[in-house]
Amino acid sequence: MTDGPRSPEDVPTVAGTQPEPPSKATKEEGFSLLSAFGGWGGLLDAGLPGLAFVLVFTLFDQQLRPALMVAIGLGVVFAVIRLVRRDPLQNVVGGFIGIAIAAVIANATGNAADFYLPGLFINGAYALGYLIANVLRWPLIGLVVGLAAGWGTAWRQDPVLLRAFQRAGWLWVGFFVLKLLVQLPLYLADQVVALGVARVVMGWPLWLVLMWLTYLVVKASVPADRWSAVKQAAEQLAARQNGKSERE
Repeated sequence: MTDGPRSPEDVPTVAGTQPEPPSKATKEEGFSLLSAFGGWGGLLDAGLPGLAFVLVFTLFDQQLRPALMVAIGLGVVFAVIRLVRRDPLQNVVGGFIGIAIAAVIANATGNAADFYLPGLFINGAYALGYLIANVLRWPLIGLVVGLAAGWGTAWRQDPVLLRAFQRAGWLWVGFFVLKLLVQLPLYLADQVVALGVARVVMGWPLWLVLMWLTYLVVKASVPADRWSAVKQAAEQLAARQNGKSERE
C-alpha cells in the first residue's frame, strides 16, 4: 500500500478484467464498511439494551423502573467491555450516552415509549441529512470513504464514483425513512412492546441487509478494474474506526 493521498484516477485500468468468482474472501468484502460503522459489536450493543428494555418491561407487568435499570446496566457493561478492548473513545461514550439520554427522558415523563423517542429524532435527522447530501450531489458515503482513502473530494470529479455513491446514498435515505414510517405510528399509538420489537427487527438485522445492499450497489456501479481501490478505501476506513493501523 502506498503512502499519501490517492485520487480515483491513480487506479490503473486493467484490460480484460473479469469479475472474480464468488469466494469466501469476496463475500467478506461486503462487510468492510460494516466494520467502519462499529462492526458486529457496535450493532449488538446498539440493539441489545433496547431489546432488554422491552423484555423486562413486558415481564415485569409494564413496570418502567426495572426496564430502565436493566437497559442502563447493559449500557455500562458494553462501555466497560469497549474500554477493556481499547475501542475508540467516541464509540464507548456515544453508545452509553444514547442509552442514558433515552432512560432520562422516559423516567422524567413516566412514559415507557419515550425510551425510543431519541431514536426517532436520530432517524429523522439521518434521513434528512442523506437526502440533502444526495440532492446536492455530495453523497455522505462518498465523503466518508473518500476521506478515509486520502482522496479528499477528488472522487466527485469522477462520474463513475459519484454515481456509485449517490446510488448507495438513496438506499440509506430509504432505510431511515422506512424506520420512521413503521416506528413513528407505533410511538404515537403508545404501543411500547410493538415499538420495541420493531426497533430490534429494524435495528442490526436490517442494518446488515443495508450494508450488504450498499456493497452490491457500489460494486455493480464501479468497473471491475477499479473496484479494488474502492474496496481498499472501505478497509482503510474500517481500520481507522477500530483504532488499528493497516500494513501491507
